[in-house]
Amino acid sequence: MSYTYEYPRPALTVDCVVFGVAERTLKILLIERDVEPFAGRWALPGGFVHMGEDLESAARRELVEETGVDKLYLEQLYTFGDVDRDPRGRVVTVAYYALVRLADHRVQAATDARDAAWFAFDDLPPLAFDHPRIVEVARERLRNKVRYEPIGFELLPKKFTLTELQTLYEIVLERPLDKRNFRKKILGMELLVELDEFEEGVAHRAARLYRFDERRYRRLVKRGFNFEI
Repeated sequence: MSYTYEYPRPALTVDCVVFGVAERTLKILLIERDVEPFAGRWALPGGFVHMGEDLESAARRELVEETGVDKLYLEQLYTFGDVDRDPRGRVVTVAYYALVRLADHRVQAATDARDAAWFAFDDLPPLAFDHPRIVEVARERLRNKVRYEPIGFELLPKKFTLTELQTLYEIVLERPLDKRNFRKKILGMELLVELDEFEEGVAHRAARLYRFDERRYRRLVKRGFNFEI
C-alpha cells in the first residue's frame, strides 16, 4: 500500500571509516570525489541508501562500488544529522567503521570516485562534508573497543608474532605497553594457538607464529569471559 506524507523527508546516506594498519601506522581508506559537491576533495566511502536495502547492505555495496573492498568486519558507529552537514539539502548519514587486513585487499576507485587510497590517520588531507568529525568519532570508538573485544585481530595477518600483536595495540591505543605484562595477560587468556611455524625472511632470530582461536573465544564468552587489554 502506498502512503502520501504531508511533511518533507530527509535523504539517508551511509559513510564508512575503514581502518587498516601498515608500516606501524593506523591508516584510513578514502576516496577522491568525482562529482559535486566537493568534487576533487577526499572523503569517506559512502552514498545514498536505496529504497529496497537495509543500512548495512548499503554500506557494503558502497564500499564495493567505490573502493572494490568487500568481506570485512563492519559495525555501525553513529548517526550524524546536523541540518547543514550536506550542501545538497537535508541529509542524515549513518556511519559505520570497518577493519581490514591491508594485504587482503586491493583498492580500486569506481562509480563516482576518481581515486581510492590509504592515508595515515595523522596525515589526512582536508575532508569533505562533516567527515573529519565522523573520523574522530570512529577513532575513539576503535581505541575504546579494542580494549574489551578482540577486534584487533581483524587488522592482523591470520598468523602473527606476539611482537606484531603488541605493536598493533600500541598503535591503536597510542601508548607503549610493557612487553612482559602484555604477553602474560594475552597468553593467560588462552585465546592464542601456538603454531609450529616461525617468521621468515627476517635478519633477527625468527619469532614463533600464533593465530587467534575465535571459536574458543565465543565459547568462553557464553560462560561469562571478559576480554580486556
